[in-house]
Amino acid sequence: MVRDTNGVSRRRLLKGAGAGLAATTMAGEVVAGEGAQDVIVGVSDDHGLQTAKEQASSVRHEFDFDDIGQAVAGRFPAEAIEGLRNNPHVRYVEDDGEYHALAQTLPWGVDRVDADALHSNGDTGDGVDVAILDTGIDSDHPDLADNVQGGKCFTDNCCGEAGGGGGPFGCDTNSNDCPNAWDDDNDHGTHCAGIADAVNNTEGVIGVSTQANLWAGKVLDGCGSGSLSAIAAGIEWAADQGFDVASMSLGASSGDQTLQDAVQYAANQGLLMVAAAGNDGPCSDCVGYPAAYPEVVAVSSTADDDSLSDFSSTGPEVELAAPGTDIYSSVPSGYATFSGTSMACPHVSGAAAQVMATGATASEARTILQDSAEDIGLGDNEQGYGLLDAENAVAAAGGGGGGDDTAPSVSWATPTDGDTVSDTVTVQISASDSEDADDSLNVTYTVDGGTARSAAYNADTGYYEDSWDTTGVSDGDNTLAASATDSAGNTSTSSITVTTDNGGDGGDTAPAIDGFSVANNSNGGWARFDVDWAVSDADGDLASVDLTLDQNGTADSASIGVSGSSASGSARLEDKKGSGDYDITLTVTDAAGNTTSQTKTVTA
Repeated sequence: MVRDTNGVSRRRLLKGAGAGLAATTMAGEVVAGEGAQDVIVGVSDDHGLQTAKEQASSVRHEFDFDDIGQAVAGRFPAEAIEGLRNNPHVRYVEDDGEYHALAQTLPWGVDRVDADALHSNGDTGDGVDVAILDTGIDSDHPDLADNVQGGKCFTDNCCGEAGGGGGPFGCDTNSNDCPNAWDDDNDHGTHCAGIADAVNNTEGVIGVSTQANLWAGKVLDGCGSGSLSAIAAGIEWAADQGFDVASMSLGASSGDQTLQDAVQYAANQGLLMVAAAGNDGPCSDCVGYPAAYPEVVAVSSTADDDSLSDFSSTGPEVELAAPGTDIYSSVPSGYATFSGTSMACPHVSGAAAQVMATGATASEARTILQDSAEDIGLGDNEQGYGLLDAENAVAAAGGGGGGDDTAPSVSWATPTDGDTVSDTVTVQISASDSEDADDSLNVTYTVDGGTARSAAYNADTGYYEDSWDTTGVSDGDNTLAASATDSAGNTSTSSITVTTDNGGDGGDTAPAIDGFSVANNSNGGWARFDVDWAVSDADGDLASVDLTLDQNGTADSASIGVSGSSASGSARLEDKKGSGDYDITLTVTDAAGNTTSQTKTVTA
């Protein structure tokens, strides 16, 4: 573990800083005995610019925001500051305050925003440029090195440079010997970069995007702090370089004219800016800056149960929510788990890169991210348009199919493997393909290798269906083989074995399903379905009725004991925080072990 010259671990310092990370020390830094102060002077013309530069003891940054104005950041004597305030060519004089990283202490979010589906489709964000305006990026990290293209340092204490040490919380910014001035000597920027765009390899983590170009704008020093002018300079740089996305996991409790000018300038240049809402929660109407500016996408934080993270700032400026509690990602020393709206922000930045890789402009991508978001039941000031959905966003942008043409999927819905059937059965086959429409596949099935029978798509059930008269085969075990072929000629198959029992051998007959209906009573918190059923058996030996609710595995089930020749009833099946499509299967079994099943697909 890297330690400062006072023997205090950097990890302890980051933890100890947590309570103040969302705020800004707005007072300028005063040099003892000189009365000098770090300020930014905004001017309206070249005359004002020249005057400000002449009055400065030292100049840190110069800004040119086109028609908006110009500014000089530097150290000025107290008497010069007073004179500049009264100069008609000067628009403003403001303290060059500090901004801080928003990370707290303690990741899972790529799966929740469905970015893994994009990876399966071959969508990588390739060709898009993402600026991480933060504490820098570890250029040697195995999960980031292939994507990191370069960067620039805007702080007074660049990585590995002498800066006097003794920064906030006793942090020594000189403790790391870095390959580049813009490398990360804190952890925060590398952690955010990994969330947005870690490489899809065999180690570590994977980002929301995986092949975008990462650029490190080091605007925060090794202590996680940075001046207002450094933040503004990083934004100006990202805009001037023609980058597509700027990810800003930083903030302050109030805005400043220089920062507002920089943001407006960058928006005019077509830069999509995403920022953390802040970690002042629980609170209301407390979104920090630059997130609160209308040109910036403000991101709040959620936990893995879709609740609002208790630390997340909220307010009317919140545009999207994204995972931010307990997020695992890259750091210079390897990997670590952090929490904060800092972690939520790069989820959106990575998704924005995926959307812009389809050719969308910054304004188009912003609208797409809004319209494709998932409503998770939080207040508008907590979730904005909703939780980020990267897969939906890329699909809405016309992407979502960057990989090679793949074979369709096919599986049996009714009957299922091991079922006992009799009389006429409605065959239901599930088949889909990422490149073809749901109803465009050629789906057939055979019984014991016989002549292929066609199954037609039923839009109401979502299955390919056919009626099979089981009396045409001998009682006993029979093999059903389904085949699905897409427009490219790719074919997939699926086989099951069922037992036919039509009394041909004098044995027991299978029970029947006489009624099966589902009422959808889902709400924002639960996928909830009420099932009414009726069953019968000609032999009068009913034994049980079983119900299952499935979505990539069993979410809920119910088993009811029955007897006699007929029975009916109802049951509730539910899945907390569930959404999307579910299969509800009803299976009736008699005392001899004969079963009959039927499946319905419902949507929460």
